[in-house]
Amino acid sequence: MSLALSLLAFLLLTAGTALFVAAEFSLTALERSTVEANAKSGGWRDAYVQKAHRSLSFQLSGAQLGISITTLATGYLAEPVVATLLHAPLTLIGVPASMLDGISLGLALLIATSVSMIFGELVPKNLAVAKPSPTARWAAPPQWWFSRFLTPAIKVTNGTANWILRRLGIEPAEELRSARSPQELVSLVRTSKRSGSLDASTADLVDRSLKFGERSAEELMTPRSKIESLHVDDTVADLVHKAIETGFSRFPITAGDLDETVGIVHVKQAFTVPVADRATTQLVALARPVSTVPSSLDGDAVMTQIRANGLQTALVVDEYGGTAGMVTVEDLIEEIVGDVRDEHDDATLDVVEVRNGWRISGLLRIDEVESETSFRPPEGDYETIGGLILQELGHIPEPGETVELTEFDPDGPLDDPVHWQATVIQMDGRRIDLLELTELGRRGRSEEEGR
Repeated sequence: MSLALSLLAFLLLTAGTALFVAAEFSLTALERSTVEANAKSGGWRDAYVQKAHRSLSFQLSGAQLGISITTLATGYLAEPVVATLLHAPLTLIGVPASMLDGISLGLALLIATSVSMIFGELVPKNLAVAKPSPTARWAAPPQWWFSRFLTPAIKVTNGTANWILRRLGIEPAEELRSARSPQELVSLVRTSKRSGSLDASTADLVDRSLKFGERSAEELMTPRSKIESLHVDDTVADLVHKAIETGFSRFPITAGDLDETVGIVHVKQAFTVPVADRATTQLVALARPVSTVPSSLDGDAVMTQIRANGLQTALVVDEYGGTAGMVTVEDLIEEIVGDVRDEHDDATLDVVEVRNGWRISGLLRIDEVESETSFRPPEGDYETIGGLILQELGHIPEPGETVELTEFDPDGPLDDPVHWQATVIQMDGRRIDLLELTELGRRGRSEEEGR
């Protein structure tokens, strides 16, 4: 009878350990928003989960105390009982009497610890991580009452731990932090996309929205070389003609080059001038002041400034005071939702898959190249893929020139990287307008040494 009661106590204590482990891991795995939503629509068990989650630090201390008590009691009861049960079989296999007690106790310790670890800790832990809400519903009520019953002991141990943390300059938290940084959210979105929990297009939209604030005005702008402008001496008729020719609606008005911009006009202002007067009315009379933003300004601040002015445009100024480019509300929208085109835009796509590679606009940013193609650019002091080619060539290229690039692949072998060939297809003045990336593959160490 004594042996049977001891075995029963061993099983109950192991179940107690499992309960406390399940409570600890399920409560820490649950988000506060999930707990609050379940408490509003669920039953009494969800109410206990909510109460336990709101005093999480205290409940975790209670769970640790419960695990310690049940584990110690399990060892105290199980080892002599299991050792006694092992005496007979060990004697039958011929273990000498002088070694019987030592071997039986050692095996009893191994068996009791293994059973307690597997069924009292690992199984409930894995269950709580896989199914936190159902597990918490069953584990939280007894856990909450246990913690309340042993409040004095828990307050002493928890208070001591918090005192030590404060001496180390860390303020203890009663609840888990539910807010997430943009970087954490980006990681969550990408993981959800890979697992199929989020539709790819939705994941890309959320990803771009989260990273928007990290972009600078320099990354968002249309570069200076692509800006169409008008002179102060030009007329409203010139404005209309320029709008028809380019498809653009907003134009800086300059007294020389873009560094001497006196204002900006919108094509709709032409309708305020009678047709008969358009050929003689100079644009300087219609020009409106244009906002300027530093090239280092972040995306959120750029959005705020552009929304505040009626023309929804700002000039981007570099650190030397020169005009680096122009940013419009369309540029900001495209950064979030992707490429937006109308009937006036160039029909040529920025990225087109061809043969063993890609045909790419030279103005495509490095991060856009990485997200739109299989090429992983190496790190360097450049913003665009065209800048990378210029850096590798060391001079202004002619159409048809090629250069070999080595891909940065953090998951690939460092001594055998992927090689690509970049071919300049089209130039726009001194700027690479269009290029083609062709994958050459991995050469292998022996080929590299042979070269």
